Amino acid sequence: MRLLVLAAAATLSLAACNQQPAEPAPAPTEPAPPPAPPKPEINAVDLTQDLRALGTEPFWAVEITKAGLKTSGVDKPERTAPNAGPVMSEGAAVWTATTSDGQPLKVTLTAGPCSDGMSDRTYPLTAAVELAGESLKGCAATVAALDRMQGQESGEVR
Repeated sequence: MRLLVLAAAATLSLAACNQQPAEPAPAPTEPAPPPAPPKPEINAVDLTQDLRALGTEPFWAVEITKAGLKTSGVDKPERTAPNAGPVMSEGAAVWTATTSDGQPLKVTLTAGPCSDGMSDRTYPLTAAVELAGESLKGCAATVAALDRMQGQESGEVR
């Protein structure tokens, strides 16, 4: 009997040695941050970059920067407005603001191609501007792309 008790004790001792400690519970994981929203773009033009819309007859321009919108034109006062960012829809971006002198301003950029009518340049975006009751039509691109075209009267503005 004593032998049986010793055998049982030995078996229990061996079983206790072979037991592995319980694995610690995994640390709680933090949820992954949400993916960044896609950059607004139209026709492969990144709309977070500084943009310029321009037209001829009459000559006019609208600069769109993070700091704001600035209009200019021949025989027209320069106007500024805050940039709240564009409202995006399928193939279009629309900025709406009120200028510093209280005039409504709406700039709509859509996928081009567009010609300014004075050069042989092809712009990636078409621009429509409504300012103080006047409707203007023209083209648009990033300021960087237009700077690269300095001195060139033809080609694709990219």
